[in-house]
Amino acid sequence: MYAVGASMVPCILPGDSVTIQRARSQTISRREVMLFLRNRRRIINRFVDRKVAASHDNMGGSCLIIRGDRVVRNDPPVFSCELPGRVDSIERGSRKVEIQDAGTKTLIVRLPQSFDQAAYLHLRFATCWRTLFFRRHKCQA
Repeated sequence: MYAVGASMVPCILPGDSVTIQRARSQTISRREVMLFLRNRRRIINRFVDRKVAASHDNMGGSCLIIRGDRVVRNDPPVFSCELPGRVDSIERGSRKVEIQDAGTKTLIVRLPQSFDQAAYLHLRFATCWRTLFFRRHKCQA
């Protein structure tokens, strides 16, 4: 399981845990959420397109174009050597969460893309919601 940052809000919230299933770049389909490695960092973003591009170790190979749900621009291309797999499931607290499709473009998806304040408010609301309705017992030292 991996902890996730804020670029995939509202599909994946910070603190959510994700389970990764091994996958090859040819088997990834559009709008799937995937894990890739870049500069010794693990990054989770959504696959949006496939292109042919050259890298320093790959001459004209296939690459994946990816983007976080909260980001308007694409990230640099991802090559197959950087792709461990796809997100299989998301856990929020003690329950599994359905992986949302970014293609739906509902208001809850568009607002965090357009305004950082909307993303901040969404994250604050999600945190308060968890605290109010999914309380866990805390250890006292």
